[in-house]
Amino acid sequence: MRMKFAVAGLIAGPSLALAQDDVMASRFGNTIVTHTESGHEVHMYYKPDHTFTGKVVDVDFGLKGTWAVSAGTVCLTYNPPPPTVTNPVCQPVVSHGVGDTWTVGKNTVTLVKGIQ
Repeated sequence: MRMKFAVAGLIAGPSLALAQDDVMASRFGNTIVTHTESGHEVHMYYKPDHTFTGKVVDVDFGLKGTWAVSAGTVCLTYNPPPPTVTNPVCQPVVSHGVGDTWTVGKNTVTLVKGIQ
């Protein structure tokens, strides 16, 4: 099974860390839903303590690990990494609001309200 994921870095100092975490704030308590190029639906849940959980809905596969933001990039370190994934997985990150939809590579991502 081949799965491709869109997702999340390293933090430099306390004040810089707070500013960089703001880009993630709208994700806390909500769900990032990614429809991947390979046809999977991935739900990700980010917490302010720099951990995340998630699931690949159509194959009942769980995800967990840590996230960090640095210089406009969010990096995810999976524990354990899913098949075909090498840690860390880093992508550009910008702030989004609930209801926003955007693309990361060939994946479509939506921020939905609540835990789905």
